[in-house]
Amino acid sequence: QVQLVESGGGLVQAGGSLRLSCAASGRTFSNYAMGWFRQAPGKEREFVATISVGGGITYYADSVKGRFTISRDNRKNTVYLQMNSLKPEDTAVYWCAASRGNNPSSDSSDFGSWGQGTQVTVSS
Repeated sequence: QVQLVESGGGLVQAGGSLRLSCAASGRTFSNYAMGWFRQAPGKEREFVATISVGGGITYYADSVKGRFTISRDNRKNTVYLQMNSLKPEDTAVYWCAASRGNNPSSDSSDFGSWGQGTQVTVSS
């Protein structure tokens, strides 16, 4: 199992940008596909983005496609979520997660390790 710590959340105006980081430690980071999930107030946790071990394959939720970009730097043991053109409906707690294998996935049950979460608030 890998340990994950998110950072970079905060308050931003609608239309602005924010970059989240997820630092990994413990087991070898490069062995895991990674994902980002979020949960807005009063709503269920939802998939945001996922990335393969080597970074060559990515998938996004329709709600963020074209605005968010997931990337990773295996030498730094870090995965990123660049968020542009932010909307108030993007307000949520965001978690990064490490999968149980090397395949990217939108299913939270495929992920065995989770960070503590970071708050993103987008004002209108």
